[in-house]
Amino acid sequence: MSGTKILDTLLALSQVLEADQAAELERRGLTQPRTHLLWVLYHGGPVTQAQLAEAIGVTPRHVTTLVDALEATGFARREPHPSDRRAVLVHLTERGLSIMQAMDAEHESLGSDLIAGLDDETVRVTADALQHVLTTLQRLVAEHAARQDERVEHA
Repeated sequence: MSGTKILDTLLALSQVLEADQAAELERRGLTQPRTHLLWVLYHGGPVTQAQLAEAIGVTPRHVTTLVDALEATGFARREPHPSDRRAVLVHLTERGLSIMQAMDAEHESLGSDLIAGLDDETVRVTADALQHVLTTLQRLVAEHAARQDERVEHA
């Protein structure tokens, strides 16, 4: 199989996954950024908005907007920080916890379904190959961005 065929397959996979994710999130009244924030809370517990901003790679102002929306829809709530009266902690509500538990179970189920019928060695080799492709793609993207930055600086 050529590199182009692998790239085409990865692009097709990403399109299918993105479309499915968008439909599922819309059905639940969520967006990808809001879900990312909920996922961080689900796996890490309550944190400050500054910690959330760092964890999801957005500005503190953007986190405020996301948390405002999640509070308004009943997925998250703010509570005073127990030891820093200037800070608040963002928590999942029962609704948020329930949605994240369902999404986590669906994530596990889909992962299992994707490898159904494959032997352990095939799964291991595939996982290793995909990790190699991901690492290489991340490096190539970073190198491309650095070259673009150099061109802008020299222009």
